[in-house]
Amino acid sequence: MERLIQMLPQLAVLIFSIVVHEVAHGVIALRHGDTTARDAGRLTLNPLPHIDLFGTILFPLILIISNAGFLFGWAKPVPVNPWRLRLPKKDMAFIGAAGPLSNLVLAVAAGLIFRTLLTTFGGSGILIRTLFYAVYINVILAIFNLIPIPPLDGSRILIAFLPQRTAERYIQFERYGMFIIFALMMLGFFRIILLPVANVLMQLIAGIPLY
Repeated sequence: MERLIQMLPQLAVLIFSIVVHEVAHGVIALRHGDTTARDAGRLTLNPLPHIDLFGTILFPLILIISNAGFLFGWAKPVPVNPWRLRLPKKDMAFIGAAGPLSNLVLAVAAGLIFRTLLTTFGGSGILIRTLFYAVYINVILAIFNLIPIPPLDGSRILIAFLPQRTAERYIQFERYGMFIIFALMMLGFFRIILLPVANVLMQLIAGIPLY
């Protein structure tokens, strides 16, 4: 229980960050002609319409209780209807990129505040720690979602550069995507890929590496 209380600020940052991620998808979809997310009431920072019971609540709690050393989660994907987009293949790439880009923007914003407060007040205090984790969580979310495994955002970006027939075959892997992702997580593949990249970005944004 004590550890859960200590990690509540991180959990709050995670929920806010994944909600912003999904809203960013919906906003860009709207700008490219698809009103589906807006019509479904998903263009809001209120977390309730976005909560996925497992991805937003249970999975992060499992990581906290198991002392995994990192925090990760996801919200319900905002609905997007490609057939309502003006240029479906190209527009889906912009929509896909919007989520990770929003996390990088949050990371940079938190990093600027973190550096300012760290210089002024030193490295102690719950606000300093929360800002550090805001950078870390958003960096992880951005990198992870850019991995080109359907249904992750990286696959939407990659599809824009593939020939139509190849893209159609590639997107068929989406039905197996979550199984592939969890298998790679269990094998430690993402830790090998994610952490070194996250370490570089943390150094650039926050001025402090992860390790």
